[in-house]
Amino acid sequence: MNVGRAKEIVESAEMINVTYDGKPIIIQHVDEKSKMARIYSKSEPEVERDVPVLNLIEE
Repeated sequence: MNVGRAKEIVESAEMINVTYDGKPIIIQHVDEKSKMARIYSKSEPEVERDVPVLNLIEE
């Protein structure tokens, strides 16, 4: 996924299915400069992590 699309998903009112490492996630924030996204798993919302936007997959 590219940074622009990740930002669109964050700002969207719709629930768009995105996965990281095969698991459904929610994108919380996108940093354009570092091209990293702060995400959390739908199954473990208390565990946040920063991952490369390129590794996110829109379903």
